[in-house]
Amino acid sequence: MIHNLHVIKRQLHESILEHLGQFPAVALLGSRQVGKTTLAELICRQRPGCIYLDLESTGDRNKLVDPESYLARFEDKLVILDEVQRLPEIFQPLRGLIDRGRRKRLAHGRFLLLGSASGDLLRQSGESLAGRIAYLELPPLQVSEIDDDQQDLLWVRGGFPESFLAAHDKQSLVWRQNLINTYLERDIPAYGTRIPAETLRRFWTMLAHNQGGLLNVSQLSKNLSVDTKTIARYLDLLVDLFLVRRLMPWHSNAGKRLVKSPKVYIRDSGLVHALLGIDSFDRLLGHPVVGNSWEGFVIENLLNAAPFNTTPGFYRTSNGNEVELLLDIPGQGLWVIEIKRGMESKPKRGFYQACEDLEPAKRFMVYPGHDRYPLGDGVEAISPKLLVEQLLALAR
Repeated sequence: MIHNLHVIKRQLHESILEHLGQFPAVALLGSRQVGKTTLAELICRQRPGCIYLDLESTGDRNKLVDPESYLARFEDKLVILDEVQRLPEIFQPLRGLIDRGRRKRLAHGRFLLLGSASGDLLRQSGESLAGRIAYLELPPLQVSEIDDDQQDLLWVRGGFPESFLAAHDKQSLVWRQNLINTYLERDIPAYGTRIPAETLRRFWTMLAHNQGGLLNVSQLSKNLSVDTKTIARYLDLLVDLFLVRRLMPWHSNAGKRLVKSPKVYIRDSGLVHALLGIDSFDRLLGHPVVGNSWEGFVIENLLNAAPFNTTPGFYRTSNGNEVELLLDIPGQGLWVIEIKRGMESKPKRGFYQACEDLEPAKRFMVYPGHDRYPLGDGVEAISPKLLVEQLLALAR
């Protein structure tokens, strides 16, 4: 088992370097404790004279009272600004510094910005730095970044490095429960969002129980005794913090009656299990969430590996034709992906009927093993890691 995060090669590392070689600024986004700072520090050590500022530190924020004067001294160095959403007013001065640098032929690799919330950060940086910034998301650890025999461990504990690398399951669970508490009691209030921590915890736990289920705003509203607009606000907040994913229904076939509600997944399987008090692989296998947890785990890994501008979705008709994941990949066509937990599972009839509706370019069934083999009717059984690697190869 790997015991040191610094020896885990993150698949995004090379992409960050490539984007720094092309753009003046690169924003590296992702949830808290996902490894952004560790990766940025590694990049900083590779760049002579690199400057690192943590904007949660009062001392570092004070250095930026006059950001143009301070940062102008490092125009030929990489400057890393961690937790940049804490200082949204920085984006306008960065624009001036970048534009002056361009006139001196300092056209790329100036700033690496790390952020833990997407909505406001994307809007504010996009307005000020349009054409000057590229965005990358660092997810939790993925199956492509670990050994083959650690797949179940990654599924149970999730991909937050401190959780995955814990000495034992209990330590891992305690770490995740503390992360949840930190979000509820410190991080979310720090974004200026006034939501009772216990109410948001109940909402988050309801999503865990309904992992991969259709979004039913009215039922959630009834269960929490709040209005539907409040439910929408809670969900938007967790999506913005990279904690929840909405998977949208596929609506390309006008001749079918299709489900219109999105499916909702807590993005890290380890957080699903922590919210439900599942502390081990054996407990998970005996829990009703096991199938939907595996589905969410696979979907998250595939979406994080999919090429840029891939459009994801799911397909479900009123009469039960269903595909858990569709990927419309530029230049590759539509891939349909069935996800099964059993080693001997086969796609159901509804999957094949959905394939008749969709006429996909490729058909896969992801299962928990480590190989790939044909199932007939154009369907290939494949492990999560092998399909992730196939998607990553397309993205290169």
